[in-house]
Amino acid sequence: MSLVNWGDRFLLYNHKTQLHYLSSMGLVRIKVRELAAEKGWTFKEVSERSGVVYSTITTYARRSSISMVDFTAIYKLARAFDVMIEDLVEIIEE
Repeated sequence: MSLVNWGDRFLLYNHKTQLHYLSSMGLVRIKVRELAAEKGWTFKEVSERSGVVYSTITTYARRSSISMVDFTAIYKLARAFDVMIEDLVEIIEE
């Protein structure tokens, strides 16, 4: 694994194509529930359209804050919703 500095945040890169976002001291919220509602999609549809595993979708939707997320999943979700990553991820605590 490699740790990559990204501003005041860090990316933990697993060479088996998993890229995880680590907040150095904070929490984030993934706006899956809101964006799915705007599109009129179920979580199953979000999973199918994005290629992100259904359990990951429901985990992000269920949690009000999270300290680590799969960056690849975030990228895929942003593309599926046609939004920037900044519009998908809300910083709760820095």
